[in-house]
Amino acid sequence: MTGTPSSPPEPGRSSGAAAPEPGPAPGPVLELRGVTKRFPGVVALDDVSIRVNPHEVVGLIGENGAGKSTVLKILSGVYQQDEGVLLMRGEPVRFRGPRDAARAGIGIVHQEQSLIGSVSVAENLLLGVEGRSVRGGIYRWSELNARAERQLAKIGSKISPTARVNTLTFAQRQMVEVVKAISVEDHAHAEPVVVFDEPTSVLAGEDLETLFAQIERLRSRASVIFVSHRLDEVLRVSDRVYVLKDGRCVAEREPGSVDTQELYRLMVGRASTGQYYREEEQGGVDDAEEVLGADGLTLRGRFSDVSFSVRRGEVLGIAGVVGSGREDVCRAIFGAEPVDGGELRVGGKRVRFRVPADAVRAGVGYIPAERRFEGVAMGMSVAENILLADSSAASMGPFAVPRRRAALVKEWIDRLRIRTPDSGTDVASLSGGNQQKVVLAKWMSSPRLRVLVLDHPTRGLDVGAKEDVYRFVREMCAQGLAIVLLSDTLEETIALSHRVLVMRDGQVAARFDAAPGAKPTQVDLVEQMV
Repeated sequence: MTGTPSSPPEPGRSSGAAAPEPGPAPGPVLELRGVTKRFPGVVALDDVSIRVNPHEVVGLIGENGAGKSTVLKILSGVYQQDEGVLLMRGEPVRFRGPRDAARAGIGIVHQEQSLIGSVSVAENLLLGVEGRSVRGGIYRWSELNARAERQLAKIGSKISPTARVNTLTFAQRQMVEVVKAISVEDHAHAEPVVVFDEPTSVLAGEDLETLFAQIERLRSRASVIFVSHRLDEVLRVSDRVYVLKDGRCVAEREPGSVDTQELYRLMVGRASTGQYYREEEQGGVDDAEEVLGADGLTLRGRFSDVSFSVRRGEVLGIAGVVGSGREDVCRAIFGAEPVDGGELRVGGKRVRFRVPADAVRAGVGYIPAERRFEGVAMGMSVAENILLADSSAASMGPFAVPRRRAALVKEWIDRLRIRTPDSGTDVASLSGGNQQKVVLAKWMSSPRLRVLVLDHPTRGLDVGAKEDVYRFVREMCAQGLAIVLLSDTLEETIALSHRVLVMRDGQVAARFDAAPGAKPTQVDLVEQMV
């Protein structure tokens, strides 16, 4: 790396003095000038220029595959640009890896969590910057944990530094990611740039407000890049917003001069339909037959006595706070969490799923919240992933028919607008949102699918891609599919569902009808959730 001091302060040490009042800005603290990045068959970034001034919050938005992730990987040292220049405080730099970027003061809250699950929160927070907490290869645990506790206290987190990461909820792990990124301010040699990559995708309520307060706190001593698909949040926190589309920077706007509809148009290239959730397409299901049913479903320590029925063409939304048991119920429906008691029915027949393969054979599909770990098979192609669950539609008996396979894969790439150079591309190289679309295609292409469990299906998707998902939810319902939905937002749950089941402390607390024009309010649900 060039253009940066060679002797950063000792990791974990801080003067404790208040940050000085910022003087006149000498120029951008970070700048991309004409940056281009190519991969085989695709130009990920094409002459992109972005600047971040001292103590400024800059929003970065774009559709999935627009180039946001590539920008962040260049900033973090994972990629190096093919053309153009990256400058830090006016000096050209080229990071050879994430450690170079961290030493220059760049901290990133990753959309796809980068924590190590088998070790403690403290070890994750101070990985690579242990300093005097490790001597002679031996951890001084009391010092390491105390330092980690000070970092967690910055955002008022009650998470224990000794807790193993894989015992935390997804939202708790996200908060640890936030703390890890913020901690770069303690061991960088200059005021940092903290990048938030979709930090709010699993946060709500107090956690969300804590994050916004932390961003405002950082403004006095750092610069911030805020990446989010939630356009209202981008306008709330940002001083300026850059819009990426197809690898190019197509607009720069100030929040006071633009609204979410204009940002949508700039991102997607078309205006919103105005019928975001397609509620007018929600059909009646009162006389339809049951496809999925449960009576007294119980898993000790997770949930108990859960009963419901889902008819052909119906969306059953399940609402609840983190730890309410709703995620466990959905995993039990798919056989990922074998139940201790109760009855589960598919198509009127009693079933008992010991492993997910049993559920797949019965026609039950599951789109998990953590797509990178449970949804897609990294190292396999887009086509292989789409055909992974059920390739019978592209086969003749036990034999694969290449022409049918190619046609089926192309159909779903086109229908879901999956951005990929070709069907043979490794799914790991796609953006997070396009990976999510591959997971959707994997189940939607199965001719035996009868029940689809959607566990946060729009997490990490841009507004245009969400509209595509909502359209397909309505289309699948029209074809008779039964859907169980867990969503990131109550608004999405209410709008898409025919009925809503509210869970609290592992039990069903309330049930609501959600017919068009007579849907419950978010307040109705919240009163039963807490």
